[in-house]
Amino acid sequence: MKYFFATFAFFLFFAQTAFAQNKIITHKIEKGETIHQIARKYQVTPFDIYQLNPDAQRGLQVDTVLLIPGKTEKAKVSKIEKAKTESKKTPSILSSAPTTHLVVAKETLYGIEKKYDVTDADLKKANPDLTIDGLKIGMVLTIPSKNATKTPFANVAKTSKIIPEEALYHEVLPKETKYSIARQYGTTIQEIEKRNPEVADNLPIGYQLLIRGTPSKIASVIKSPEQEQNHSLIPAMAVKDSLITYVDYEIQPKETLYSLSKMFAISQEELLQLNPELNQAVAIGMLIKVPSKMVVASAEKKVYASLTKNIAEGKRKRMALLLPFNVSKIEGDTINSAYNRLKKDKFLNMTLDFYAGALIAIDSAKTLGLPIDIEIYDSQETKNSSNVAAIIRDNKLQNANAIVGPFYQSNAEVAAQAVRLTNVPVISPLSKDLGNAYPNLYQTIPTSEEVKNKMFAYMRTQNGNIMAVVDRKKESILKYLQQYQNDIPLVAFKENGSLSTESLKSMLVKGKTNYVVMETANTWMIKTTIATMLSAMPSYSVQLVILEPNETLDFEEIKFTNLIKLQLMYPSVTRDYVSPEAAAFDKKYKKINAIYPSDYATRGFDVTFDTMMRLVQNVKFEQTVNAVATNRVENKFEYYKKDDGGYTNKGVHIMYYDTDLTIKEVQ
Repeated sequence: MKYFFATFAFFLFFAQTAFAQNKIITHKIEKGETIHQIARKYQVTPFDIYQLNPDAQRGLQVDTVLLIPGKTEKAKVSKIEKAKTESKKTPSILSSAPTTHLVVAKETLYGIEKKYDVTDADLKKANPDLTIDGLKIGMVLTIPSKNATKTPFANVAKTSKIIPEEALYHEVLPKETKYSIARQYGTTIQEIEKRNPEVADNLPIGYQLLIRGTPSKIASVIKSPEQEQNHSLIPAMAVKDSLITYVDYEIQPKETLYSLSKMFAISQEELLQLNPELNQAVAIGMLIKVPSKMVVASAEKKVYASLTKNIAEGKRKRMALLLPFNVSKIEGDTINSAYNRLKKDKFLNMTLDFYAGALIAIDSAKTLGLPIDIEIYDSQETKNSSNVAAIIRDNKLQNANAIVGPFYQSNAEVAAQAVRLTNVPVISPLSKDLGNAYPNLYQTIPTSEEVKNKMFAYMRTQNGNIMAVVDRKKESILKYLQQYQNDIPLVAFKENGSLSTESLKSMLVKGKTNYVVMETANTWMIKTTIATMLSAMPSYSVQLVILEPNETLDFEEIKFTNLIKLQLMYPSVTRDYVSPEAAAFDKKYKKINAIYPSDYATRGFDVTFDTMMRLVQNVKFEQTVNAVATNRVENKFEYYKKDDGGYTNKGVHIMYYDTDLTIKEVQ
């Protein structure tokens, strides 16, 4: 009660001061209110409100307090806008008068100092109250001019640079037209269509129109209040000439404020400004905000961690599974019975196995009490057609929190395109195709190149001596080595086409592990390579490596004991041994389905469970992807953003034959 009265007194004082000075009014958002209703109430425009409350563009949240400009403040904002317009016509070369800055919600000293390119000392010297009271919303800061004491025209190139205007969006409401929107913001229909070419022919309800300014590089969509509760945009801050976004990073054991600042290439002061809680302690498992570009630069390999301890409480999440049951085709099949179809249709069996695994993941989520609702739809898909677009439209899946499926790459792209504006993650569970890139599309199957890259990356981390025995018929492998691993020497062949054992032996180095990458289906070449390596073992450390599955190694002519001696090593998308987690899953699956799970069933569990666990964290889905890799029953999920958009999974297992006759994973 004491806290309530103290808080109430503060807001009362703040409101009285604002009214007295006729500068800023506060408004507490009530349920159902829109930005237009609030603007009409105070006789201002939505743009006026957005100027003081940038986060309001991302949606209104109940009980949030907005800053509303009074007459004086509104006039001030108008002058600022007019000055911006004039500056575009005639850039100012020199100004000795100090600039002022109105502090709005979520701004920091660091952000303001970077925005105006001033030092912390200069800003506090010009604003002594900062040292005493700290930074507060509504405070008007004096920004010291850097040019006041300099020779005129000394910095013409710097001061004449035009800073991009902050983006302003408008969400299209029912019955609105381009004409009415253009009048509301004082622009033209032509200008709106120029900035939003997608609406040249129509104006869909809920579409986010760019009214003015430069669209964000990270997210060009501003969400409605309902969507905002599920998907908030990554906060961003302008630093010099680039836009840096922020992600959450989980603090690992033995990390300190000093090591964190070095890791992310920012000062300890900047780190504390971004994360005030670090003033109290640097605790293991704490999620802190760090520059995302620094994360990518500082971590070629993500940290694998559990997501269970960060489960967020609050609004339930909504996830949809789009699976190709194709029920209508089964029901319309007058030739084959359902039983016969199940025996013949491999694609249907794959779907049902994936679905069975997903059901166990959903049941596990219920046991854990995860606040998530699951919807399952028949995507009715083939490689060239699907019902995906209609399902998304009819069930409003653009407001979901994630979509798992469809199976085919082309259909997954249709889904990603349909929900792109609301940035709903679309998880492609089985496709190996590269396809077209969408920023919200997540490929869960690592590409064949990435699988091979992981193998070479591991050998290099072991400081190994690598060589390759590649059959000339293996053109794809030769092309891969030339493109990605052009420093790897190839063992020579004799004139008759047989392997040169002398060439192989000459490449071996003492004191290192000699990795011999063997890619051939020729039995004689395999036997020659193995025999040469075995003969070298007394003097050299050697290990046999393959990059792709090789059926020839299963022939009786190739002795399994020799593969064990050479500890055959290979990369794999799945974990090829029964771990304790896999044993537990196998047992539960068999109890429910009276059969052991196939690879598709296990993948159905892994993809579904991993997506659900990422959804219910206390940060956004994309942030968990940027910060944490996970290891499930058989599959790893180590996502990285692709250069052309979207995410790819680089989670690959490195397996080897151990001397105890079991397959193990390298640590």
